[in-house]
Amino acid sequence: MQCSPSPGDDRPASREGQASLFLTVDDGASEAAVRYDAWFTTPIGQAMDAAEARAVLGLAGVRRGERALDAGCGTGIYTRRLVEQGAEVTGVDIDPEMLAAARVKVPSATLVEADVTHLPFADGSFDLSLAVTLLCFVEDAELAAAELVRVTRPGGRVVLAELNPWSLWAAWRQVKAWRGSETWREARYYSPRALARLLGRAGAERVRIDAAAYLPPGSPAWLRSRAASCERRARHLGSLGAAFSLARGEVD
Repeated sequence: MQCSPSPGDDRPASREGQASLFLTVDDGASEAAVRYDAWFTTPIGQAMDAAEARAVLGLAGVRRGERALDAGCGTGIYTRRLVEQGAEVTGVDIDPEMLAAARVKVPSATLVEADVTHLPFADGSFDLSLAVTLLCFVEDAELAAAELVRVTRPGGRVVLAELNPWSLWAAWRQVKAWRGSETWREARYYSPRALARLLGRAGAERVRIDAAAYLPPGSPAWLRSRAASCERRARHLGSLGAAFSLARGEVD
């Protein structure tokens, strides 16, 4: 399940049917799943999600016809994106309510209820293993990373994207934790280098790192409207100020 937490008729049509990328009550999903997706339909949520998705999919380099694992798939946001990139996708989540929501969005995907630290797949089952904001709630991140590497075939790759500690978003979430939010009290944060170390210890090679999503919380409309331009200009900052850390490792 992801840690992060456009509406109306202008939402993009899905290749998987009528359900949108983000759920509403009209999709028949649970209240929890709709509430989870709701942040992504806000103006700041849309801008941040677009920046994150560009970075994640760019680093993943999805190829048509390959087998992809979306670990901690939540409501199926990246599951569907991977399907739309032409991959044969398996989504895994420990929460059956989130998996039910993912089935609404991505009926063509294989969806499995499982713990990422004990994946029910043979060695080398996937060409690409992706985990987006999953490790922030996993107690044993090293074991999870090792499992992702294990189920990825030689020549395949593992991509991790997590919440970066060096941003105003991390500070905002810490304030929420101090105010009693159990979600953010339990969350863990990973810099790009920390993700690279996890992949390296798990046996991945040729690890690359990246960072994305530099808009601060509460960004005004004029700044959100320039989000893509701001993203390009902020790249020289590296992980400083970025909401998301990313790392990609290859499996030999």
